[in-house]
Parts: sequence; C-alpha cells; structure tokens
Amino acid sequence: MSITGMYMLNSEEYHPQKIQQSLDMLYLDRKNEFRELSRVLLSEKALDAMPNWKEFVLNFSLDVNDAFKTWSGQSSLSPNSPQKALTLLRQLGRDKTSMNQLAHLLNLSYDLACEFKEIYRRLN
Repeated sequence: MSITGMYMLNSEEYHPQKIQQSLDMLYLDRKNEFRELSRVLLSEKALDAMPNWKEFVLNFSLDVNDAFKTWSGQSSLSPNSPQKALTLLRQLGRDKTSMNQLAHLLNLSYDLACEFKEIYRRLN
C-alpha cells in the first residue's frame, strides 16, 4: 500500500498497517461505492494505471468528511476552505445534471469516511 501524496491518510492520526486492515474490511462491504466514486474521480486510463486507487478514493472521502466539519460549523474556517470546497464540488459535479446526483456522491464520500474511521477506531 502506498499512501504517498495522500495527506489525509498520511497524517499522524493514522498508522499504515491499521489503514490497510481497515480499508480491506471496508472495501469488502462497500465495493460498489468505491467503484462509483472511482469512476467519477479517475479516468479509465488513470484507474488502470493506479494500483492504489482505493486509497485515493478513501483519501478523497476523508477530505469530504473534513470539509463537512467546516461547512457545518464544527470547525473554524481556514484560509484555504473556500478553495477546498470548490475543488471537491467541481471534482464530484463534473458531468452531473442535478444537485441530487452531486449530493448522492457527497453522501457516499462522507459515509465511506465515517465507516472507515469507525472500523479504524475499533481495531486494536
């Protein structure tokens, strides 16, 4: 597993071995969600060439989860909050025709991050 460049997973909060174990457990139950998000975030060519696409999707989901804390007022605004929000929305909103489709992808990302954190927390 390579988490190089994935700043959400590469924080001191997470340990690589536990990340992999948690990710494997989450992926067993949420394969469809991972695939749906990967198709939105990565091109077919990038997906084929990227061995750590699951880590990428999880890192993105953790980023959405973190951004939601700012959007909901649970954490304060940082200087890059507006740019981060716009980037996340543009990545998910590409080729979408309704807010419902965008909200669905935001919910998928948020739920994957929450479930990952819960699995990670329960592992000893």
